[in-house]
Amino acid sequence: MYEPNVVGDWQEYEEHAGLRVRVHRLEAAEPPRGRDDAAAGLTYFSVRVTVENRGARHFGIHLEDGQIDVRVGPDGEGAFIDWRNSQFIEGFDVHPLRRATAVIYAAAPEAALTHVDVQVQLRVDDDWSDRRLWAGGIGSQESATAAASAGTGQGSLAHQVSAFLRDQTEPGTA
Repeated sequence: MYEPNVVGDWQEYEEHAGLRVRVHRLEAAEPPRGRDDAAAGLTYFSVRVTVENRGARHFGIHLEDGQIDVRVGPDGEGAFIDWRNSQFIEGFDVHPLRRATAVIYAAAPEAALTHVDVQVQLRVDDDWSDRRLWAGGIGSQESATAAASAGTGQGSLAHQVSAFLRDQTEPGTA
């Protein structure tokens, strides 16, 4: 069974030797050029998508509108993506030992931010890669852990993700 990555994990692309992607820095953040009127009453957040080349040749990558999907809450409702404030990767050559990062600004109801899924479909040298999913959240990790353990079993993926996120926010953990 395919399991999603946890926000912060690297995902290797076997079909493109040395290329890997990571969704990270999921955090509450105001957009740099002001809020979009369509996001009235919603809480803004940002997420970064970094593409790294650890291979021997360069790759031409595209990570644009429509290649990133952000879903929030337990029902997976679509977040509002602020395209005007977001920074995409549009036809960039990532050379060996280099990175390129896209910054996405989105908005959703604050209560739904404890569960955020980000799906990425990278285009490399005009070939579409498989979609990859990262799971994470923003806000009170205690409530997310309680909800996950109440509704799921001890060994479930939701429980494992919640435990990982809780461990990352506790003092003294690496």
